[in-house]
Amino acid sequence: MLEGQTIVLGVTGSIAAYKSAELVRLLVKEGARVKVVMTPEARQFITPLTLSTLSRHPVYTEVATDDEWHNHVMLGREADLLLIAPATAHTLAKMATGLCDNLLLATYLSATCPVMAAPAMDEDMWWHPATRDALNKLQSFGVDVLEVDHGDLASGLQGWGRMLEPQQIVQSILERWIKPTQLLKNKKVLVTAGPTREPIDPVRYISNHSSGKMGFALAKVFAWMGAQVHLIAGPTPVPPPQHPRIRLTRIETAAQLQQACEAIFPEMDITVMAAAVADYRPQQIASQKIKKQDSHLELQLEKTTDILAELGKRKQPHQWLVGFALESRHDASLAREKMQQKNLDMIVLNSLDDAGAGFSGDTNKISIFDRFGHEMHYPLKHKHGVAHDIIQALLSIMHPA
Repeated sequence: MLEGQTIVLGVTGSIAAYKSAELVRLLVKEGARVKVVMTPEARQFITPLTLSTLSRHPVYTEVATDDEWHNHVMLGREADLLLIAPATAHTLAKMATGLCDNLLLATYLSATCPVMAAPAMDEDMWWHPATRDALNKLQSFGVDVLEVDHGDLASGLQGWGRMLEPQQIVQSILERWIKPTQLLKNKKVLVTAGPTREPIDPVRYISNHSSGKMGFALAKVFAWMGAQVHLIAGPTPVPPPQHPRIRLTRIETAAQLQQACEAIFPEMDITVMAAAVADYRPQQIASQKIKKQDSHLELQLEKTTDILAELGKRKQPHQWLVGFALESRHDASLAREKMQQKNLDMIVLNSLDDAGAGFSGDTNKISIFDRFGHEMHYPLKHKHGVAHDIIQALLSIMHPA
């Protein structure tokens, strides 16, 4: 599957570097031409000789000679994929801030190819706000950050932070970078993300806790797979992804979201409605800030338009429409009923009862139902991994075997 492709593998100073040997072997087995760049710290965990023997190419380790300094430019330009595995918290932070104090980081900054990173670190480091910030920034740069696994860690604890196994990483390359890129090339995809805000007065509004992270992950993966993505996002606390194939439209209210969706929906091949749209809005919006006077304040609310149902009515046979259902319990019957009522091709169900699932976090736990009767259940994953599961499930019904 990787015949004729050049993959530059960056290895950093993590105990997970021992997996790099198997990763190189599997990539070569798939036909890839593998060139390895190691940080100085990586050599404490695995020798350059091991990786050069398996890759059948010299291993680059130091910015020490004119030849090696020249190579970081050539490696970054000639590679079809730069894969950094393992990617430590230290290296990820440097990548996010543009620091360049070793050959791998120089190669990264010179890369004109897609970049994929497989993080490896302890759980507390993985969830630290500084790491979250670095990952969000890298994803906004277009770096494809793989999910991490849950299990035994070098600290002796159990938790999130394990680097994916080499076979999983190779499979991710094949699924995300080779096969789907051709299937979704030039497809037009609409993704909605984040909350809406329904104003009460000039300073107050009705909203929800949606962060937009799930929709942003979907938009990023669709773009990575070759699609032309139109992302419509409400006011979110995290920045949207930046990618040449992602066009962003910002909205505030449900009415604005409806108008934006209806304007471009007829042109779309795929629409995924991941936004959390307000079900109700105030009947009257006060022109001035409402003063605190009585002990009670009554608001008269009216229903907003069910945008997903409206799009379902307009959907043409060649279009694919995906919705989300967030329920207080994991009720498959509610999800199926919603899918049928709104003429959806697929619906993604997550429950507020599942620890780690829901709006504001970085993880989600989902079940997927499609109109052909298939039902798929997934474990708790990082939302980037969840996005891949959703898109793979959609591809399976768009292009059945």
